[in-house]
Amino acid sequence: MNNKARVSDETFDQFLAEQGILEVCEQHALKTIIATQVAQAMTERRLDRTAMAACIAISRGELDRLLDPATESVAVETLRRAAIVVDSSLRAALD
Repeated sequence: MNNKARVSDETFDQFLAEQGILEVCEQHALKTIIATQVAQAMTERRLDRTAMAACIAISRGELDRLLDPATESVAVETLRRAAIVVDSSLRAALD
């Protein structure tokens, strides 16, 4: 009896695609990357959340959701405006 685990040639992306969740996972990953970059840029510029929210014309609660990786319903336009405020050219790629 062979107890060795089988190694598959299948990639993780292929597995996620077969499960029907690849696109959702990629969107979540991109949102997390961008939100993290915005938060880091805010820290570097010593910009608190209240000031940042005012700069991009959203409420503090909306900014909290924007920076929370678990919150998926964030408009790309809001992320883009946040990047402009912190003078950041945000880049995210899933290869």
